Amino acid sequence: MMERAKEYLAYRRALGFALDSSGTLLLQFARFADRSKHRGPLTADLALRWASQPQTASPRYRAERLSIVRVFARHLAAEDGRSQVPDRRLLGRNHDRLQPHIYSDRQLQELVLAAAKLPPVYRLRPHTYSTLFGLLASTGLRVSEALGLGKEHVDLARGILRIEETKFRKSRLVPLHSTTTQALRQYVRERDRDRLARDSEAFFVGGLGQPLPYSTVRSTFRRLCAKLGWRSNGMLPRPRIHDLRHSFACRRLLRWYQQGVNVDHAIASLSTYLGHAKVTDTYWYLTGTPPLLATASKRFEHFAGPARGGDHENA
Repeated sequence: MMERAKEYLAYRRALGFALDSSGTLLLQFARFADRSKHRGPLTADLALRWASQPQTASPRYRAERLSIVRVFARHLAAEDGRSQVPDRRLLGRNHDRLQPHIYSDRQLQELVLAAAKLPPVYRLRPHTYSTLFGLLASTGLRVSEALGLGKEHVDLARGILRIEETKFRKSRLVPLHSTTTQALRQYVRERDRDRLARDSEAFFVGGLGQPLPYSTVRSTFRRLCAKLGWRSNGMLPRPRIHDLRHSFACRRLLRWYQQGVNVDHAIASLSTYLGHAKVTDTYWYLTGTPPLLATASKRFEHFAGPARGGDHENA
C-alpha cells in the first residue's frame, strides 16, 4: 500500500496539488495497512479501522482522516476495479462550518493598541505585532501569507503586496489602503534601525532577525485576547487570528451594501483579493452579522416594495 500511496501522491503533485498535511496522513494510512499485513485491494473496513484512530480524537478529525482515504480509494478503484470506496457518512461530516468570531471596530483598535504595548523582549516586538495584526485586519490576508512576506514582496511606493504561490498555488497582487501603506512604512523605519532585522530577507522579523514563526504569533495573540478579556461571539471558545480574515470579508460586504454596490458582481473581486480558488470559498467567510443583515434587508425592501405613483398603476 505504501508503494501505491507514493505513486498516487506523485501523480497528484505533478498536477499541481500540494497535499502537504493530507499526504502525510495518507502515508500513515499506507504504513498502517502494510503493518497489519493487508494484501489486495483497499477495503472499506481497512479505511474505517485506520480513520477511527485514535479513539480520543474529535469526530471531525476522524471524519477528515476518512475523507483523505476516500479520495485515494476512488483513484485505486478506477485503476483496479476492485478497491472499495467507503461511504462518506460512516464517521459523520468533516466540513461543518463553525461560526467565527466577528471583530467590532473597537476590538480591532484594542488589539492593535494592546500589541503596541507588549513588553519589549526585543526592541522591535511591539512594533512588529501591532503592524502585523493591523495588516491582517485591513487586508484579510491569511496569517501564513503575512508571515511569508519577504522584503521584495512589499512595494510601498505603489502600495501593493505580492503574494506568491500560497494556498492552491495561487499568486496575486494585493493593493493596500493608503493608511495601511503608511503604517508599513513606519514599521520599516523602526525595523531598519535594528541591524539583524535590517539584514534579514523577511519583512516581519523576530528577535534575532529570523522570520516570525506562526507558533509564537499564535501564543502572543492568545495572551493579548486573555488580557483584553475577550470571549468569542461565534461557536468557538475564543477568537482566532483567522477570524480577522472572516471579519474583513464581512466588513467589506457591509461597506458595499452601504455604498449601493452590486454585490453579486463585486463578490468576484473580493474572491480574487482574498486569493480564493472559487467564489463559493468566499461565501464560506461571510456571516450574517446584525449590521449586515439590517443593511441587506433594507436593500431588499427597496427592491421588492410596490412601485409608486404612475409606475404602480401601469405595472
